[in-house]
Amino acid sequence: MLIRDVCLSDGRQGRDLLVQDGRIAAIGPQLAAPEGTEIIDGQGWLLSPPFVDAHFHLDATLSHGQPRVNDSGTLLEGIALWGELKPQLTQEALIERALRYCDWAVARGLLAIRSHVDVCDDRLLAVEALLEVKRRVAPYLDLQLVAFPQDGLLRSKNALVNLRRALDLGVEVVGGIPHHERTMAEGAESVRILCELAAERGLRVDMHCDESDDPLSRHVESLAFETQRLGLQGRVTGSHLTSMHSMDNYYAAKLIALMAESRLGVVANPLINITLQGRFDSYPKRRGMTRVPELLAAGLDVAFGHDCVLDPWYSMGSADMLEVATMGLHVAQMTSRTAMRQCFEAVTVNAARIVGLEGYGLEVGCHADFVLLQARSPEEAIRLRAARLLVVRRGQVLSRMAPAIASLHLAGRPSSVDWSFSPPR
Repeated sequence: MLIRDVCLSDGRQGRDLLVQDGRIAAIGPQLAAPEGTEIIDGQGWLLSPPFVDAHFHLDATLSHGQPRVNDSGTLLEGIALWGELKPQLTQEALIERALRYCDWAVARGLLAIRSHVDVCDDRLLAVEALLEVKRRVAPYLDLQLVAFPQDGLLRSKNALVNLRRALDLGVEVVGGIPHHERTMAEGAESVRILCELAAERGLRVDMHCDESDDPLSRHVESLAFETQRLGLQGRVTGSHLTSMHSMDNYYAAKLIALMAESRLGVVANPLINITLQGRFDSYPKRRGMTRVPELLAAGLDVAFGHDCVLDPWYSMGSADMLEVATMGLHVAQMTSRTAMRQCFEAVTVNAARIVGLEGYGLEVGCHADFVLLQARSPEEAIRLRAARLLVVRRGQVLSRMAPAIASLHLAGRPSSVDWSFSPPR
């Protein structure tokens, strides 16, 4: 495959990209096409590495309304609802919903997902179901699973035993939820236990941390400490971190420096954070999302995750990571050109680093995984939630979409509207 005339997110324009044997063989202007090569006209559109969702819950997705709807809109009612639904789950229904969502994802250029999977059900029904989904989607999507004790590692009777069982079955990442333990002390203890388990097994860690409006919920501090103590730098992620939104600025500055020392990855979930947080506020209402610009300025990798789609916590969503980037941009007021590009990177390259994807990117030798967007720049892709004209994995076309063009008739003559905009240079 040879894709002619595309622009890249770093600003390069008029480039061709040659694919051979599932990898990128060359990038440059006016490349020669080997005999028998399929040639695709990129028409100057933006070629991007695929979208990556660094935080999702595939076991709960598309279950909205079962057994009822979250009327309060709070995190805790969502957890309670999930507890009501768990006894009714079947492997067949879990697999069917997850596969349907993966189809949505691929059509939107989302080719890698890190999904947390609840291990507090002694049957490990969801674990076994998502391991089967992982096997089935492997030809077209990277699915990484996190063993997640949704009801609390120490609060739920068999959670630690079940988490170990899940890892033995092939789940790759150790998860946790310290703020949902009964006390702050037990939360810190759960962080210690889980990080030691990850160090013992040579695994990554991704922990739901401080997902509340409580400025005194500070488990990410424990996570950063244990990361340093056990030498896990670069392998540990703190997800949500919404309490940082409400923290004292002096303490937050100290905490961010500690997180940078530990090389923590951070995943904010803009759509869900602003929906679940601030529910106990009158006015003004807190946005709830963590301090994304400050964390980026400190040199941390920060990604945006979708977190939920049509489940007990969120009644919207469509696997569109550009929607996630759009919300993150608005909530964090990241409106400079540099900041807008950082929002695009939060659903592409930053997320890929946090998940640990190998061969990701648009460089010679990388996997031929990419998406052609109907936009001229990352900023424009976010603004338009650009159409995914072409989705490719390992050099194979998975999805095609016609360009979005509005045909009009003005003053008796046909016309069309191109919503893209290239600012003067």
